Amino acid sequence: DKMHQVISRRVYGALSQNSQKIPKASFGKLMIDDRSLEQRLPLKVPPSARGVNLLHDPLWNKGTATTMSERERLGLRGLLPPRIMSMEQQVERFMTSLNEISLDIHKAIALNELHDRNETLFHRVLVERIEELAPLVYTPTVGKVCLEYGHRFRRPRGMYFSAKDKGYFATMMYNWPHRDVHICVVTDGSRILGLGDLGVNGMGIPVGKLALYCAAGGIAPHRVMPVVLDVGTNNPDLLNDEFGFAEPRLTGAAYMEVVDEFMTAMKYHFPKACIQFEDFSSEHAADILARYRDKTLCFNDDIQGTGCVVLAGLLSALRAQGLPASALKDQRILVAGAGSAGLGVSDMVAKGMMQQGLSEEEARARFFICDKDGLVGNTRLNMDEHAAPWARKDDGLDKGEATLRDGMSLVDVAKAARPTILLGVSACAQLFTKELVSQVQHNAATEGERAIIFPLSNPTPVAECTAEQAFEWTDDKCVFASGSPFPPLKVNGEMMTPSQCNNMFIFPGVGMGASVSGATAITDQTLYASALALSNSLTAEERSKGQIFPSVSRIREVSETVACAVLKSTIDQDIATKYTSKSTSQEDLLLYLKRKTYNPFYTPLGRDPYHK
Repeated sequence: DKMHQVISRRVYGALSQNSQKIPKASFGKLMIDDRSLEQRLPLKVPPSARGVNLLHDPLWNKGTATTMSERERLGLRGLLPPRIMSMEQQVERFMTSLNEISLDIHKAIALNELHDRNETLFHRVLVERIEELAPLVYTPTVGKVCLEYGHRFRRPRGMYFSAKDKGYFATMMYNWPHRDVHICVVTDGSRILGLGDLGVNGMGIPVGKLALYCAAGGIAPHRVMPVVLDVGTNNPDLLNDEFGFAEPRLTGAAYMEVVDEFMTAMKYHFPKACIQFEDFSSEHAADILARYRDKTLCFNDDIQGTGCVVLAGLLSALRAQGLPASALKDQRILVAGAGSAGLGVSDMVAKGMMQQGLSEEEARARFFICDKDGLVGNTRLNMDEHAAPWARKDDGLDKGEATLRDGMSLVDVAKAARPTILLGVSACAQLFTKELVSQVQHNAATEGERAIIFPLSNPTPVAECTAEQAFEWTDDKCVFASGSPFPPLKVNGEMMTPSQCNNMFIFPGVGMGASVSGATAITDQTLYASALALSNSLTAEERSKGQIFPSVSRIREVSETVACAVLKSTIDQDIATKYTSKSTSQEDLLLYLKRKTYNPFYTPLGRDPYHK
């Protein structure tokens, strides 16, 4: 044993010494150490992760890429095939196998299996093939994954805080294997995409979101934590299922007690973690955000994340028409959907208008919000308290051309209010008709502009209209972006790929920037800065192709740009605790971010010779 410790110290010391002399170089989309595996600083593997236990731990396992010296040091000789493969070979072999699968849901399962056995390789594959694989780990396929989550459950991932565990949340946190959580995505499963109440099956959403945090945002996988608050379900099919808390969903004070206990436990164990609320129903989403946003580092992706990415899309769409960003304050916006996402989008865009000089009252007057009962007017009975500030008066518009009434249809509002922008956040398939879209285009054309049509609901089956329909109904004149991907199509004689107005352009950068800065809160000013950064991140080539958002293949670069804007904004507001220098240049901020970014490549593994 003493001889083994001496040899280990010499090997470990030599590796550490050599690792300081080798520079870094760029490799594709990643910053990869330009040195052999044996020259990099090794990670100290705990005694528990040795032999077959290491191979079963996805954070440590390298599979066939494990070197001979690592196999010797870590008790792996004979436990792996003798031929050693490079990471590049592993990526190609996996992609070859994946491409032989025909159904997207089965491809998502194959990716999940890779995630469960080798996290580093999973994230490397995702980074290198992000444009191809993002729809499999995120929308639209993640919706199908959630629908079948309980029936396909194999290996636990994340934490489940059930109403039955109430009173034990703080001690349960000790069961989480990692003590340095930077990002937590939490859902109660009550409003999963456009699929409704899926209860505990909603775990697929936090897992998918955090995969993008690691691949796109550069957060290390051992620093993320997916969570489901299992407070029951009102879905009759799930109440008869054996998976999850098979009781009617908690409401009122009983529900908030579960949320409060979870947030208190998170604050105690992981006080610096950024918490992202995901897919909470409209009944609770805004209230929970208001309850905690000034106390805890948190944000709601459906309300603020969607709002940010839509604001960025609108600024970019105006620029595509040769208009300045300041033209936003002159637009009239028709919003189909008055849930948490619809109101969140409206609130964020209105705040963008306020940044351009409008008062809150003036900004809200530019919006016309409709729900399933039509235009939200101030004479409506039993109006949702969050929708009340957006209710229109039952009188004429500013110039008195038409009268607005509670309950007016989308088409009637489009004719009366003359909106130039149409946003869909209703999760109601084919809600946008030819008459409606054509009318919005007519409104824009009378002012020398093009209609901006954003059907934002996802997954794809619940989109308000398709890209093909929007361009056909406007004679190829509209500016289009959607929440879910649509295939390429011919517009004005040229092939183009419709832009995807997707939250993944925002939330990884917001979380990364807030985490790296040690922000104490995520403010409206910070969110506006992130939207502005996204709208300015397109290349000249992307704009020449008619894109409104950057290519998904550049998601890492875009996330860095957004994170840098978030970092600078928190510093300017004096709410950053880790990096506070206001005199730092943009280049130095970006370099600081890059140093904090996780890059999925294999690092040598060695036993800790001093661990007893």
